[in-house]
Amino acid sequence: MSTVSSSSRDPTRTRRTPTDLPASLSSRTSRHERESKLDSSASGAVRATPLSSRRDNPTRGAGQAADDTNPKDYKKMYEQALQTNEKLKTRLGDSRKELARIQARLERVTQKQGKISESKSNVMETEKREKHVLEKKISEMEDELKVKTELKNENLRLKDENGALIRVISKLSK
Repeated sequence: MSTVSSSSRDPTRTRRTPTDLPASLSSRTSRHERESKLDSSASGAVRATPLSSRRDNPTRGAGQAADDTNPKDYKKMYEQALQTNEKLKTRLGDSRKELARIQARLERVTQKQGKISESKSNVMETEKREKHVLEKKISEMEDELKVKTELKNENLRLKDENGALIRVISKLSK
């Protein structure tokens, strides 16, 4: 029985299951698979040494414990990731608070400007009304001035006619 491997390296490569292989090959293959999984999951970490070479090399002793914790120090990596996440969450929270503060400040300034522009528009509207009223009064006064001038001219003309009529009547009465 052979199955097609879903490896990203060579999709046409077939992998045999442990039941198809002799016992000695099966243990080497599974060890090889574990090593390749460690290599692919470490992604750039120090390459793990095979289990058999660890057993065969007794001189490593204390160094072996350090090597075991180094590539497999997932707890430390996890804690560091948590700390980093907490720092980022804190920064994000601070940024959000700063954003809220700036938005509130912007809103206050906008409201002030709105009130100022409202008051300016009210003042401008009031000034426009006053200007319109004053222009209307000016035009009325100009009209009245024209009428007064016409009335003065007519009054002078009537005085002249009155004086002429008085002369005519005085000549007739003589």
